[in-house]
Amino acid sequence: MDWFTAPGYWLARLVFQRALAGVYLFAFLGAALQFRALIGSHGMLPVPRYVRYVPFRRAPSLFHIRYSDRLFAGCAWAGVALAAALAAGAGDVVPLGAAMAAWAVLWLLYLSIVNVGQTWYSFGWESLLLEVGFLAVFLGNARAGPSAPVLWLLWWVLFRVEFGAGLIKMRGDSCWRELTCLYHHHETQPMPGPLSWFFHHLPKPLHRVECAANHVTQLVVPFLLFAPQPVASYAAAVMVATQLWLVLSGNFAWLNWLTITLALSAVDFTRIAGAPPAAASRGGPLWYVVLVCAVTVLVLVLSRHPVANMISRGQVMNRSYDGLHLVNTYGAFGTVGRVRMEVVVEGTADRLPHEEGAWREYGFKGKPGELRRVPRQFAPYHLRLDWLMWFAALSPGYARDWFGPFAERLLAGDRDTLRLLRHNPFPDAPPRFVRARLYRYRFTTRRELRETGAWWHRTLVREYMPPTRLADAGTSEPE
Repeated sequence: MDWFTAPGYWLARLVFQRALAGVYLFAFLGAALQFRALIGSHGMLPVPRYVRYVPFRRAPSLFHIRYSDRLFAGCAWAGVALAAALAAGAGDVVPLGAAMAAWAVLWLLYLSIVNVGQTWYSFGWESLLLEVGFLAVFLGNARAGPSAPVLWLLWWVLFRVEFGAGLIKMRGDSCWRELTCLYHHHETQPMPGPLSWFFHHLPKPLHRVECAANHVTQLVVPFLLFAPQPVASYAAAVMVATQLWLVLSGNFAWLNWLTITLALSAVDFTRIAGAPPAAASRGGPLWYVVLVCAVTVLVLVLSRHPVANMISRGQVMNRSYDGLHLVNTYGAFGTVGRVRMEVVVEGTADRLPHEEGAWREYGFKGKPGELRRVPRQFAPYHLRLDWLMWFAALSPGYARDWFGPFAERLLAGDRDTLRLLRHNPFPDAPPRFVRARLYRYRFTTRRELRETGAWWHRTLVREYMPPTRLADAGTSEPE
């Protein structure tokens, strides 16, 4: 079955599968370490409450059957272990059916987490990991040749990721068309990295080159993925280079790494690795061929939704069209902020919350706070609370469901919540009051950095949440 197998991509499949398992590992590790404070039984948005009101058909998840924190932790750590085994090559030393089952278990476990994760799991890379993870189930292992239909479907995902993002930029914010968005983006992105200050201070002509290169990569290069080799490999290499540039300039969880993983599936490594092994030419058993063909037809039928979205003037970003996240639409930064706002959370042990009282600031791991602290690199690990704090600063509406419960847990000295933070200014006893204030942040100039040692400068804008005590925290909302 020459049409079914692509033996020249045997090494591309191996690299893709190992890298995808690595992405899964970070996703499950983040879930295991952060879930108790976010969606645990006593978390800010508890899973038990969510599954009481959202039916299984809308959000299929194993946790509709039963939920406990211990069960969730078991699923997350099982995902870590299975992902580590697949990253080490376990999928290639077992029969084809067993390898497919292992990838299917990974997908099912992570689907179950995402579908009860609520706001904390509302990012586009969650759906992207599930869509790619579903296709990986049918890509086969070393006992059969790479499935050509599944490889084409992976390239189709990559095309939609890049081309959809390019379209949303051109349609969304005029600064993309004027090539000026990167005058601001490195400073106002959700979570700057250790090099973001330097990227921000690049000459403006270079920012315009960055912007133009982005348009070429997202609007032209994706079509070359379907060209004959070596053109497709060159197109994939351009995408990898662009994504590595983004990795250096900021923290976008595993979005960039997963996009790189997809691009590597389009690379013809035979020039490096030589002739493929004999097993790479095998088509696999009949049941496998039939199953892959059925999945291919299903994905093509479901693709009508993202295609309609891409050609629509009202294009939206990051939407799933079914509870299984099988085929989704993607996009990022259709608009770019010109000003960076940050919510700063403080507490006091004073009996009365005076404006000039002894307020002490909570420190977050990733988001800007302390002015002299260099932004850290966390990606591909995803700091979910820090990311949501960026959205909270954009509009209180993004934080209405969880900010009050967050403040309540700070006032109660909740151990799981405090573990999400870098610095707890009340190590001995929780504060009597907490408040939140909105600041405008900007990167310092080169001169300011030399003179003060500060990477950030901030100016108070207004009160975000008034001083709140434990009895009132559950009902407090940001203003």
